[in-house]
Amino acid sequence: MALVLLSLLTMTTGCANLFMSNRSVTQAPWTNWDQVNIAFNSITPNHTTIKELRHMGFDPAVTPNITIMPYIDIVPIFMPNPNIHMCDLPIGVQIYIQSATNNCAYRVILQDVMQKRHGNLLLDIFGFKRLTHQSGWRFRGLILIKNNVVVYTLSSGEPNISSDESVIKPLGPFQDMQDSAGRILSLAH
Repeated sequence: MALVLLSLLTMTTGCANLFMSNRSVTQAPWTNWDQVNIAFNSITPNHTTIKELRHMGFDPAVTPNITIMPYIDIVPIFMPNPNIHMCDLPIGVQIYIQSATNNCAYRVILQDVMQKRHGNLLLDIFGFKRLTHQSGWRFRGLILIKNNVVVYTLSSGEPNISSDESVIKPLGPFQDMQDSAGRILSLAH
């Protein structure tokens, strides 16, 4: 009965529509990598104020996934071990670290990532072979602010994510049972 139902679904909707997909999107004023990158690169250290940051969309009170970071969280980012000295750091970071008061930092984490399974539907359903394609973008930025003026910015990320993952289980659904049985037996001891 289940196979008949699956066959009818496949004929009416097509196999591609039956595959699972996930999407992780940060709600923000920017909808793609280029938009957020251009906005972030328009921040000018020693010139851009907090008020201007708000107008640009970098407002932790309004824009999701912008975190206000305290001074104590910033120092280990730039000085993770004693071999890194203050004089090794960019000037804006030195200014920020040397004055432990009247400063704050914004961490920006934005993404639009889609995971879509593809391949043979029956092998996927029964867990023998699952193929997943991931696409989209991720952006990370750091804004250091001293006396309401940006003193340093740093950005990184992945403007064009495209990766494939293949999970092959020769025993299909029985492989998961084997793993579960092993865990249960190990807990019993």
